[in-house]
Amino acid sequence: MEHRLLTIEEELDIFHRAAELDKAGLGEEARELRKAIPLPPYMAKVIKEKVGADFLLQRGYNLAAAEIEYGSGWINRQNP
Repeated sequence: MEHRLLTIEEELDIFHRAAELDKAGLGEEARELRKAIPLPPYMAKVIKEKVGADFLLQRGYNLAAAEIEYGSGWINRQNP
């Protein structure tokens, strides 16, 4: 899925679809789907500092909001 900011309606749709997957016993699929929702910039920054940029990049988290907040390429810089 494209990493971009989403509307509230799009985010709610993802939450509802993920909840349906959870109900169906498809927890891993639900977790993967939730990654399409942009992480709040502060959360992305903390994860980057505590766990590392590779964690976010390799797992496919949507970092669109952090890109806007911290600038393009922030994930590869030492300090966001």
